[in-house]
Amino acid sequence: MRLLLVEDAPQLAEATARGLRGHGHAVDIAGTLTEARRQVRLEPYDALLLDLGLPDGNGVTLLDELRRTGATTPVIVLTARDGVDDRVSGLDHGADDYLVKPFALAELEARLRALARRMPAWRPDEVVVETLRLDPAARRAWRGDRALELTTTEFALLEFLARHAGEVLGRQRISEKVWDANYDPASNIIDVYVARLRRKVDGAGDVPLLHTVRGAGYVLDPDRQS
Repeated sequence: MRLLLVEDAPQLAEATARGLRGHGHAVDIAGTLTEARRQVRLEPYDALLLDLGLPDGNGVTLLDELRRTGATTPVIVLTARDGVDDRVSGLDHGADDYLVKPFALAELEARLRALARRMPAWRPDEVVVETLRLDPAARRAWRGDRALELTTTEFALLEFLARHAGEVLGRQRISEKVWDANYDPASNIIDVYVARLRRKVDGAGDVPLLHTVRGAGYVLDPDRQS
């Protein structure tokens, strides 16, 4: 998932982002309401993780603005405010979930998975394309009976391609879902990762799955000729 973490405590923000990236998410950080507004306008986030006590105002303000404009981006409020009235207020203003600090990363991950299951584009946990099988919950993948040893980013890229099997995906769209604001569009990092994946996924004797479409991007498709 492509996430925006709105948190003004730098150490907490970096620790949370690092943990989420370790689970395959692309995470951008905003420390103020102003920065969060700008980021939301620029990027198509799958979900927002929103602190309430920010230097330039209450996070509820951003929540109100999003819902007034019809934005349906899921929002999990992350805050130290643990009163019943605070939780009710956050949910009534349009939050999808509410998690009180300090929280365990495992619980945040579970809540993100629950959000994903409610999204219109959600698909079953297991993803299968020809003899390729992915288990996103366990972050494991197989080609036939062969287990694939994948890094976190390799798995995230392969999952995105597999969930859009047969669809040619350009570099910009891939970067929006798999990488965060640190992605350099002038780099060849996506090409490098696709090449690594191809070596791991398409073994000797396998039907080639991962194809390059010159000038357009990449596609995972067992029926396409290289």
